[in-house]
Amino acid sequence: MIADDGKVLLSDTRYFLTSLDPGQVTAAELLAAVRAHWQIENSLFFIKDRWWDEDRHWTRRPGVAEWLTKLTSAALTVLRAWGPAKLPIRGRADSIQWNPGLGLELLGLT
Repeated sequence: MIADDGKVLLSDTRYFLTSLDPGQVTAAELLAAVRAHWQIENSLFFIKDRWWDEDRHWTRRPGVAEWLTKLTSAALTVLRAWGPAKLPIRGRADSIQWNPGLGLELLGLT
């Protein structure tokens, strides 16, 4: 579609399934639920999948993959809680990588 000022407007149509009763939920509530899902996906799983390549880590030993997931989630929590706030999460991780003592200090292990 082309707007009055000549700009091309793009749109996507997405379909979602839900078990919610249409009479009990509004369109705004459904939109909020979809956005909340993608907020979790983008803030947690994107980092774990792209930066730490978590999906390629596998093992045949029962329970090891589950513990690796727990460790990466804990590491991400520490990185989010640690300052300085001006650094993105990746920058915080790099700072700790170059100064492992800082990571131990953050965990209270020094």
